[in-house]
Amino acid sequence: ARLAKRHHVRLSVGRRGQCWDNAVAESFFSTIKTELIHRQAWPTRAAARQAIFEYIEGWYNIRRRHSSLGYQSPAAYETGTNTRPLTVLKVA
Repeated sequence: ARLAKRHHVRLSVGRRGQCWDNAVAESFFSTIKTELIHRQAWPTRAAARQAIFEYIEGWYNIRRRHSSLGYQSPAAYETGTNTRPLTVLKVA
């Protein structure tokens, strides 16, 4: 906490141990580590940074299928080009 304060970084707004505060971010970082980062050794930080950028902007945000979108890619979901119906689950 002191290190964060020294560098003007704001820590999570939730209480300690509240994992759902960062569930979306945790899921994203788990996915990127599994699908990209841990699959090879990166020769330089710049190479890793470029690969991460390309993964996010060229794959994850455009073409990767997401369960929250009915297993459609974001591009297909936004344009309505995927004819597969979206299943909505009701939570009790």
